[in-house]
Amino acid sequence: MKERDYYFDNGKFILIFFVVFGHFIQSFKGDSEAVYSLYKTIYTFHMPAFILVSGYFAKGFYKKGYIGKIAKKLIIPYLIFQFIYSVFYYILYSKSTFTMDVLDPHWSLWFLISLFFWNIMLILFARFKAIYSLSIALLIGLGIGYLDWVSNYLSLSRTFVFFPFFLLGYYMKKEYFYKLFEARFRLTAIIIFAFVFVGFYLFPNINYEWLLGSKPYEEIGAAYITSPFIRLGFYCLSFMMVMSFYCLIPRKKYFFTNLGKNTLYVYLLHGFFVRTFRESQVQEYFHSLEMFLVLAIGTLLMTLLLSSKPVTLLTQPIIELSTAKIRQVLNRASSFTKNRKPLND
Repeated sequence: MKERDYYFDNGKFILIFFVVFGHFIQSFKGDSEAVYSLYKTIYTFHMPAFILVSGYFAKGFYKKGYIGKIAKKLIIPYLIFQFIYSVFYYILYSKSTFTMDVLDPHWSLWFLISLFFWNIMLILFARFKAIYSLSIALLIGLGIGYLDWVSNYLSLSRTFVFFPFFLLGYYMKKEYFYKLFEARFRLTAIIIFAFVFVGFYLFPNINYEWLLGSKPYEEIGAAYITSPFIRLGFYCLSFMMVMSFYCLIPRKKYFFTNLGKNTLYVYLLHGFFVRTFRESQVQEYFHSLEMFLVLAIGTLLMTLLLSSKPVTLLTQPIIELSTAKIRQVLNRASSFTKNRKPLND
């Protein structure tokens, strides 16, 4: 059996930590320039890096049954959690009516539907040389912002805006990543991260919505002529940050390494905690450096918990919709019940 690559599992676990932490601190981005700068710095790389590595692992898209497998892995969980989140929001926000629109993804669920589209788009784009495919994908990403009707609907805006990162990941080879391990690159990566954070701090008026890729240029309030040049600048920034991030990922096995394969569980489940946190009075206490450290530690613990074996075992039947897994869980539960020692009266 081929051993999993620790490097990529480490990277995915660290990325999902930043995804969860970024969602938690979103509520506080208006509290101080430092928090706002940290928030924007995280958003320059966390999803682009996730998307790039997803493209890297999509090299088998041409195999028989691959698209059907991807549809089962992504679309079915999307539909299930679209319904679950609709119910959750109905209760959390005390809505008067229950509504569910399968074509308008709730919050973080956009990634599932976009990831499905990116795999489909590979069928066309992978036919051409990398330079041509990437150039076309980049031009589409720059031009799509002019279409006002392309927004969150079916996650079309993010699909086209972030597709260049997915396509780039598809063309990446393992040795390209490993080339980043040179000491000079790692030192440069640390400097880049510090420089970007300071840059956002010194220029706080930079609109973070450019990093989300979810809105047309008009909604962001950008000028008609300069908009694609601004987006191109953010493309370059995110690419630089993604490469810097992968420079710093360790290659050895750690206590969290094996959990890197369970990032989908964390991604789908953490929203319930984040949304509840935002609506609670608990967040009123998180306005100091010490409490932000507590929040970071809490985020790490939550990431570890949601990717742990007990949680994945419990939620796997829903997320992966496997009847075999459902039977396995029921059998284990039945076995546990039979093997329990009776309590003394």
